[in-house]
Amino acid sequence: MNILFVGDVFGSVGRDALINLLPDLKKKHKIDFVAVNGENAAGGAGITPAISRELLSIGVDVITSGNHIWKEKDIVEYIKEEPYLIRPLNYPADVPGAGSVVWAQDDKKIAVVNLLGRTFLSQTDCPFRTGLEEIEKLREETKVIIVDIHAEATSEKVAMGWFLDGKVSAVLGTHTHVQTADEKILPQGCAYITDVGMTGSVDSVIGINKDIAIKKFLTSMPFRFEPGKGKAILCAVVVEIENSSGKALSIKRIQEFS
Repeated sequence: MNILFVGDVFGSVGRDALINLLPDLKKKHKIDFVAVNGENAAGGAGITPAISRELLSIGVDVITSGNHIWKEKDIVEYIKEEPYLIRPLNYPADVPGAGSVVWAQDDKKIAVVNLLGRTFLSQTDCPFRTGLEEIEKLREETKVIIVDIHAEATSEKVAMGWFLDGKVSAVLGTHTHVQTADEKILPQGCAYITDVGMTGSVDSVIGINKDIAIKKFLTSMPFRFEPGKGKAILCAVVVEIENSSGKALSIKRIQEFS
């Protein structure tokens, strides 16, 4: 099966790019399943119930998130009822929502796990131990398991890839918004990339209006960030997975413009 994972969708520019480009991407790459990181979809920070419903209505099967998941207050109640919007698994157990989900259609069954790194981010439960415990449970239901590791530190993402090699189908990094060129299949069949990249404004600083971002660096003063405008880029990966074994056969980086 072919899985499309789209990197952090940033604001309305990113959402529009996804809406415009997704149909052709699915057709071109014969995609069976689509996952999207949507934690920046609402104005660059957070996601609303309406945006979640919109993404799920256009052919997205699962939405992952990260450290900005709680920015929109309405999401707290919504995430309790929407299984296909997940938050990082390694938040404390009593936090609303779920950190993994199993999607099933016909003879296909795919599990998605969302983890949050701890280096330079809020301190949460250990993503390695918490993730492995959940993955061992999910493997009783399916061998096809995709992990979104939403983390700041490259080293933490790389370590997660090696840690889960042979246990999951793919470890895909998000959060830093710049697509890396290190996609590979690890020795035991896990597809890996340090960062899938961003879906948002091309003329921006990782999605943010470039003039505002530059002022912030020049002055060290607080400024209200705004999403960039104009031409958009969609960053993603296509992972081909052997259904019976759960092993990845290939991983390909995607960059499309809208």
